Amino acid sequence: MVPVFSFIFMIISAIISIGLPIGLFFAWRKKYSLKFMPLLLGAAAFMLFKGLEQVMHFIVLQPDESSGIALMWSDPILYVIYGVLAAGIFEETGRFVAFHLLKRTYKDLGTGLSYGIGHGGTEAVLIAGLAMISSIIMSVMINTGDIARLGNDPSTLAEIEEFSRISPIMFFAPGFERIIAISLHISLSILVWCSVRVKGKLWLYPAAIILHAIVNIIPAMYQAHIITNIWLIEGLLIIPTALIALAAYKVCKILKKADDAEALKEAESEIVC
Repeated sequence: MVPVFSFIFMIISAIISIGLPIGLFFAWRKKYSLKFMPLLLGAAAFMLFKGLEQVMHFIVLQPDESSGIALMWSDPILYVIYGVLAAGIFEETGRFVAFHLLKRTYKDLGTGLSYGIGHGGTEAVLIAGLAMISSIIMSVMINTGDIARLGNDPSTLAEIEEFSRISPIMFFAPGFERIIAISLHISLSILVWCSVRVKGKLWLYPAAIILHAIVNIIPAMYQAHIITNIWLIEGLLIIPTALIALAAYKVCKILKKADDAEALKEAESEIVC
């Protein structure tokens, strides 16, 4: 049997992963003039560049038939360095390219926010939301005795038994992590949007790559089994994410000034006409 608290935490994580990006978009829609196009492009760019990243992983890491990666065990530090740089380069380049496509039509602060929600929200749904929905379905099947649909072979039964023994609080971890991740993606989107939107701020694009890589060192260390406590990982992630969010908040003021200057320029041109 799956404990009731496990089921509750699965539902909470699913709601956070799917509901948080939707809630943020509609909560900020009027205040920051959020538009659907940057949101959709954020989702599309994330999937495209994440797909390209996976292709490069396949070429460079050459996983074996069981999806094992030799580098992870032979040189975990090199594996971590490669992984965090790849993630930073591909995702931030995705933002950079997308913002260049958007900048002629969408010029305000809301563009960065909308894109960040689309990017981070899509990742949240694909990584945590769908996984939690799958876990909820499996839990219902186990607790109602309908496990025959999952199969009766020994390996499947062992997996079901192992799933049932997972500590309930562990099912809250994906939802908690998505709160941090979505905050990070919105903040990094603001930085890259400023690099495209404001003259002289191009350096924020490579800065975003470096910051993304630094943050990703923490989960990469967990993946490489250098750190094995998931809650220590989550706690460590809060610190750099909060600092990047603070930097993004300050960058928002720069973007707001650029928006005000653009509005004034347009108003003056209308008066002249």
